Amino acid sequence: MAPVLFDSYAGLVLMGGPMSANDNVDYIRRELQLIEQFVAAGKPVLGICLGAQLIAKAAGARVYRNSVKEIGWAPVYWTEAGHRDPLFAGLNQPENVFHWHGETFDLPAGADWLAYSEACRHQGFRLGKAYGLQFHLEVTPAMIRDWLGQEVNRPDVAELADPVDPTFNADRLCELSGTVFGRWCRLLQAVGA
Repeated sequence: MAPVLFDSYAGLVLMGGPMSANDNVDYIRRELQLIEQFVAAGKPVLGICLGAQLIAKAAGARVYRNSVKEIGWAPVYWTEAGHRDPLFAGLNQPENVFHWHGETFDLPAGADWLAYSEACRHQGFRLGKAYGLQFHLEVTPAMIRDWLGQEVNRPDVAELADPVDPTFNADRLCELSGTVFGRWCRLLQAVGA
């Protein structure tokens, strides 16, 4: 990873992946340091799935195996803080979103708990201007089909009780992603991006 010119970036987005925030590898350690810098500077950060776990770990919280792997469409519920949050205010209670994770995290000290699901207590949090979302708003039916078909995912897919329909709530998810990500982008504008 090339050195980051920290001052030239208004915000940071961290996506998901098959690795763990607990992996003892150089690039994970460097990402954790970068997240610490952005959070300490009050710059907007958005982490999705693994990205949320990385933010939590960088802020001193524990990342660990969830009691179940959460794969497929399932509702997330907003906490009271989630209902008031600028990113999620006015959204349906609950919202059906897409999940694909086997790990979860404790809330970082000082974080606002924003969302939960039946299978995973911590689905979303905010720590200053850093947001961690365990669920996936960014996926499309094509992405879901790709994930379902990847060789590395076959054991997990084979264990699912019901097949995953990639199009199940895709239209609403597209609306949600536009709303939530659009609101997050306004945070960038507020810091002068």
